[in-house]
Amino acid sequence: MITLWTYDWVPDFAAPLMKAFRVRWALEEAGLPYEVRTVELGDQQRSPEHLARQPFGQAPAIADGSLSLFESGAIVLHIAERSEALLPKDRAARARATAWMFSAVSSLEPGIQELASIDFFHSGEPWAQERRPAAEDFVRERLGLLEAALASRDYLEGRFSAGDLMTADVLRILDHTDLLEATPKLKAYKARCENRPAFQRAMQAQLAGFRRGAESAVA
Repeated sequence: MITLWTYDWVPDFAAPLMKAFRVRWALEEAGLPYEVRTVELGDQQRSPEHLARQPFGQAPAIADGSLSLFESGAIVLHIAERSEALLPKDRAARARATAWMFSAVSSLEPGIQELASIDFFHSGEPWAQERRPAAEDFVRERLGLLEAALASRDYLEGRFSAGDLMTADVLRILDHTDLLEATPKLKAYKARCENRPAFQRAMQAQLAGFRRGAESAVA
C-alpha cells in the first residue's frame, strides 16, 4: 500500500490547492489503495524523519514499498505508470501524455503560481502592483495557447490521462480570478476534469483531512 505524506493543516484558502491533491487524485483514478499520514508545519516538517522523505521539508511525499519519492509531478508519473487509466499502453500516446504532464509544471505553473503569489501574499505591496499586469498578460497568453492546443477535444490527447490531471490541477490555481472566462473551451475542459468521480473523492478526502487537523489543533 502507498503511504502519502501531507500536512496536517493549512489555511482554508490553501486547502483545495495543496499539491498533495494531485497525488490523491491520481491514486483515486488508478484505483490504488493508499493511506495518509501527516506532518505539522514548522519543526516537524524540518525533522530528520521528514527531510529523509522530502529533502526540502515540503509535501507531498510517498512511500511505496522500499521506494521513497517526493515532488508531486514525479509521484503522479510513478502512479500513472501503474495504471492504464492514466497512461495509455501505446508508446507514442504514452509519450504525448507524459509531455503534457511536464508542460503543466514547466510551461503553465510557474507563471500561474507567480500570479497567485502576488494575489494571495503581496497584493498590497507597490512592487506587486507594478508586476501584476505583466504577470497576468503572460498567463493570458499561455491560456490562449493551451486552448488552441486543446481545440475541440474533450481532453488534450482525446482521452483523459495524467497529462490532463496535472494540467487541470494547475488551472485550479486560477480559481480566485476570472481569467478562464476568456477561454471558454478551457473553462469547460477544467470543469470536465473536476466532474470526474475520482476528482470528487480526492477533494472530499483532502478537505476532510485538513478539517480534522484544524479541529485537533483547537482541541
